Amino acid sequence: MTPETVVRLVAEPDRLRVLGAVALGALTPDAVVAASGLGAKAALVALRRLREQELVLADGDALRVDYDRLRELARATSPAVDAGGEVGFRPFLRGDRLVGLPAQQGRRRDLLRHVAERSFTPGVDYPEAAVNERLRTWCDGGEIDHVTIRRYLVDLRILSRADGVYRLGPEPAGEPGRAERHVRAMRLS
Repeated sequence: MTPETVVRLVAEPDRLRVLGAVALGALTPDAVVAASGLGAKAALVALRRLREQELVLADGDALRVDYDRLRELARATSPAVDAGGEVGFRPFLRGDRLVGLPAQQGRRRDLLRHVAERSFTPGVDYPEAAVNERLRTWCDGGEIDHVTIRRYLVDLRILSRADGVYRLGPEPAGEPGRAERHVRAMRLS
């Protein structure tokens, strides 16, 4: 079974209701029918499918969700290192969309560097409108706005800014950006 199989399996509403009933303590098929609110035939068909895929198991006469298998599948979907060597980006990216930012300063810097390197060419000057447009594509549908990302990129010295013109360049060695100094002064990192 793969994570995709589980998603397809529970994407069907009757199966999801039956899985929920078992997870909430329905131990027998009759209890599943009662707890799910489905007709007997629909509930039993959904239960049979969940048992065939071994998402619901029978321990003697009692039904139970195979949480060990779900945890195993969850671990398989979130490796320590993503493709390309990016550590820990998966919880914050969905394809080319930012859905969140790490709380840890170092991980946030790495993720923002990843975004900047895929959005800008080193040594090329970008007017603010072009920077906004490129960052907006990362933020569509997420909880973060492009202005916040732009501000972080500048504060972390991933992008430099002068007279409304931005440029991706190597991070200057040595002194951290203003935001990072503030976080360190507060002993948050």
